[in-house]
Amino acid sequence: MADHGAFDRSGTKSAGSGMPGANGAGVANSAARETVQTAPASLPGNAPAPAKEKKSQALPLMIQGTSSDAGKSVIATAFCRIFAQDGYRTAPFKSQNMALNSYVTIDGKEIGRAQGVQAEAAGIAATTDMNPILIKPTRDAESQIVVNGEPYGNMKAMAYRTEFYDQGLRVIEDAYQRLATSYDRIVIEGAGSPAEVNLNDRELVNMRVARLVNAPVILVADIERGGVFASLVGTLQLLEPQDRERVIGVIINRFRGDLSLLQPGLDWFESYTGKPVLGVVPFIPDLWIDAEDSLILHRYQGQAEKTREIDIAVIRYPRISNFTDIDPFFVEPDCRVRFVTRTEELGEPDLVILPGSKNTLEDLLFLRKTGLEQSILDLHRAGRSFLAGICGGYQMLGSVIYDPAGVESPLKSAAGMGLIPMETTMEQRKTTVLSRGVAAFAGEKIPLDGYEIHMGRSVFTGQASPFIRLEDRTDGYCDEERRVLGTYFHGLFHSDPLRMRLLNALRKRKGLAPITERPSFVALREQGFDLIADTVRSHVRLDIIEEQMRAFQGSECVNEHSRLEEQAGTGTTAK
Repeated sequence: MADHGAFDRSGTKSAGSGMPGANGAGVANSAARETVQTAPASLPGNAPAPAKEKKSQALPLMIQGTSSDAGKSVIATAFCRIFAQDGYRTAPFKSQNMALNSYVTIDGKEIGRAQGVQAEAAGIAATTDMNPILIKPTRDAESQIVVNGEPYGNMKAMAYRTEFYDQGLRVIEDAYQRLATSYDRIVIEGAGSPAEVNLNDRELVNMRVARLVNAPVILVADIERGGVFASLVGTLQLLEPQDRERVIGVIINRFRGDLSLLQPGLDWFESYTGKPVLGVVPFIPDLWIDAEDSLILHRYQGQAEKTREIDIAVIRYPRISNFTDIDPFFVEPDCRVRFVTRTEELGEPDLVILPGSKNTLEDLLFLRKTGLEQSILDLHRAGRSFLAGICGGYQMLGSVIYDPAGVESPLKSAAGMGLIPMETTMEQRKTTVLSRGVAAFAGEKIPLDGYEIHMGRSVFTGQASPFIRLEDRTDGYCDEERRVLGTYFHGLFHSDPLRMRLLNALRKRKGLAPITERPSFVALREQGFDLIADTVRSHVRLDIIEEQMRAFQGSECVNEHSRLEEQAGTGTTAK
């Protein structure tokens, strides 16, 4: 999710003479809330951490970036894998995340997808402490706030900024301290840019967190965007002097080409800023580590410029969420995947996927207003396209959607597409659960693991064929003859057997022979973790980073939370 909206995500060499205040990489010394859901009197989730006389000695490392989509998440994932490979108990941490691609923890709570994936890279189960605050945009300037994995309420941007800051800081510190007592290394990811000067007085995710835990900071920049030195120097210049000192060096990401042509720029940068270039990480094609930011969708689109035997159209509505569900199709040799926002882009695909949505009613109206709904229905009735709806897309395929309490939208109801005899009612209680069941498809019973994140409850109003049977219930709908499939299961296409049977069914309809040997997406993800770790090991000065991590924890910790409490007790105001 881009950082340009009202909610902010920001929400060892001698010094060179060119950078104001440059002094090397030394250790730092020192409107009412508007809710759709009623906010609880106390924060949900974990109890506050008990008071400690001594801070944990877990070593933190923070990854910040010059912009959104600079590669922070992937670099942080690499360090999670590297530290775990080296025998350290390692956990990821992101204090506040803004994302519509989320992840369900083992206890049925919700966090940002990047931290869930980073936990997998570290070989541990994800917990809410790894992302204690999650912001999920529902409409312009309003978002659902998830605290400790549970919905807290829907808030306008200004109300969140003015009213949530103090309690948010406490939530963050408590979560971090719980992690710090259990792990040896903590890899912290920032958000957007630390140089958002209009927001930095109340930010909860970049330098505030670095100061809170006394973490050294690595600044990451994406050279693929162009202007890499301007973005790095500009970011450093806009930092407060004490925060600039905290930056131990920079990593230039996604480099393609001859490094010797870049070297003069690297030398100039180090001389001008006094900061070392810790590494230049090359561009890695086909790196299948889950994305969580909608900015990444342009990269998906870039892979669609191929003629393949199976054409897949993914409807990209304004509030698309959990679009990582379609990742596995990109590695299939016979699939062409396209994102579609206009009727003229639709064509005659073999498979139309209606993905998840954070605002199902309004995204359904988007389909209606653009004419996409009618075009999809025409294709389906003509027998040209198989339709698959996931979560919000599943709800859209039903007969009607009700939202009497305004959970997602001020709209009270809307007619669905009418392809499944089902009514959905939005509820204030969110379902977040890891699920396991058996899917019936192509005459076979296929074990499935997935996760559910939804606010709605769906009930069949007529004869229906459930898609998945769980231990105590059923989920979804599947009618292969009518070419309609719907489910609340995210991650279903990550199942290699199900994906193979679906694609071969589509091939059969086109008179094509089946493909029985297909890539394992699960194996590709694990290989991706090792690949990015190996790449960073080969191109980044891990020795300098290790030295600085230990040096920072040997210095006095500047604890922002404690400082604020002291000021509150004396009646002073933080500047």
